[in-house]
Amino acid sequence: MLRRSRGFVPRPLTLPVPVRPALAVGGDLKNAPCVGDGDQAWFGPHIGDLGDLAGLDAARRAEAHLLNLTGVTPELLAADRHPGYHSVRWARRRSAALPVPAPVPVQHHHAHISSAMAEHGLDGTTPVIGVAFDGTGYGDDGTVWGGEVLLADYTGHRRFAHLTPAPLPGGDAGVANPCRLALARLWAAGLPWDADLPSVSACTPAELSLLRRQLERDLACVPTSSMGRLFDAVASLAGVCHRVHYEAQAALELEAAAAQARDADTVAYPFGLTTAAGALECDPGPLLRALVADLRRGTPAPVLAARFHRGLARAVAEICRRARAATGLSTVALTGGVFANGLLEQECTALLTGGGFTVLRHGEVPPNDGGLALGQLMVAAHRPAPGRPRGPRATTDSDETE
Repeated sequence: MLRRSRGFVPRPLTLPVPVRPALAVGGDLKNAPCVGDGDQAWFGPHIGDLGDLAGLDAARRAEAHLLNLTGVTPELLAADRHPGYHSVRWARRRSAALPVPAPVPVQHHHAHISSAMAEHGLDGTTPVIGVAFDGTGYGDDGTVWGGEVLLADYTGHRRFAHLTPAPLPGGDAGVANPCRLALARLWAAGLPWDADLPSVSACTPAELSLLRRQLERDLACVPTSSMGRLFDAVASLAGVCHRVHYEAQAALELEAAAAQARDADTVAYPFGLTTAAGALECDPGPLLRALVADLRRGTPAPVLAARFHRGLARAVAEICRRARAATGLSTVALTGGVFANGLLEQECTALLTGGGFTVLRHGEVPPNDGGLALGQLMVAAHRPAPGRPRGPRATTDSDETE
């Protein structure tokens, strides 16, 4: 499910535990609001991006229609934690107009995991190992997250593992140019920008010079652990896609290339796993070195792509095994927009189920930000009382301030 479109909206979802009347406004991308009351929740229609006035007007109309259709009068609002999101500002204005308390801020990847839990009828009494891979999400430390493994239930989350951060040069300008992301990843791994690499040859000399100065001086380079950006970087390094003209183009083309060699090769690129600041870091440096070596041996791009997918799935399985050993948890939720990649989802599911895990995959609710509001709704409805024990969790979203 990539989008709950006509025929799915406004079909209700049955919730595993009852909730107060609530409205969750979703995110700024693939926006779709969600309201809940008792044991039912209803998604509104797909709005899309809220980056312009037309999108915001459409979101306002959709919210009014959804509340009128369901008869829900919200007593609670939920929104993303990103301080600059249009949806967050919209929720704050709505809280004054309804009136209801200020919106509950919900960490982006916690919402993704909670969405998967709710879809599968989990009541939240036992946390899950949530593998949340996407392009962008506001992290607890103020950086861009997106390659996260969280131990989570509806009341809180703890970061167990994450992709090693790398600079995101130029923000959205970097996202539109996977060749720049590839060079930033090589830079973070201490690998040279040799002229024979496809990502280097795809850049102009002026672009290379500017990017090098950016990275050296740390100018407009936000650290990111985004798995979506790693897919973009690998797509460029493999020579598959250097510039994008629509969302997720590089990742889609990398998946399509991998599918061509999926059954013809069994090699998996390695990730490094180390402990830093109380969490596992999944380092793609070894993967990048192996991929560059294969490039120079003339390995075809589909084989490079397949080895990347297989290596990432094995890293996910290993991290989940370590999480189970540390906590006893054995249920894994695969969520976030990267898991729209069917090849990665299948590889991860096969390894995890073969290892004795129960795997939650999205079916009724999109894994991307189109399903975010359901998770926000569940987290807001389970706001813990002051002083409530948090068990294995380190962070409750209701305790966080903007």
